[in-house]
Amino acid sequence: MITISRAYDPPAEDKGVRILVDRLWPRGISKERLNVDKWMREIAPSYRLIKWYSHDPKKWNEFRRKYFSELDINPETKELLELCKKKDVVFVFSSKEREINNAVALKEYVTKHI
Repeated sequence: MITISRAYDPPAEDKGVRILVDRLWPRGISKERLNVDKWMREIAPSYRLIKWYSHDPKKWNEFRRKYFSELDINPETKELLELCKKKDVVFVFSSKEREINNAVALKEYVTKHI
């Protein structure tokens, strides 16, 4: 099972391997407070794609398509898929946007591929 948790929310009783799926460490949060098991910064969208998208809701579908294309050729994708097949995971993200962010798109991608 894959769940999603925002880095700035109070700690929840998330069950599973907690994976930070952002390229940058969340500002102002210590390692202890965030309490992630793994940081897969290379699984995050490219800087170019993040800058282009800029959390514009009108670009969401195109962002997902482009991000999925990046994931298709990303060497870390295989590692993530294998981990998600074996264990429950929690994708941790820092965006203010809860519905249209890279963790939501990543969960969709992984769910389709496992």
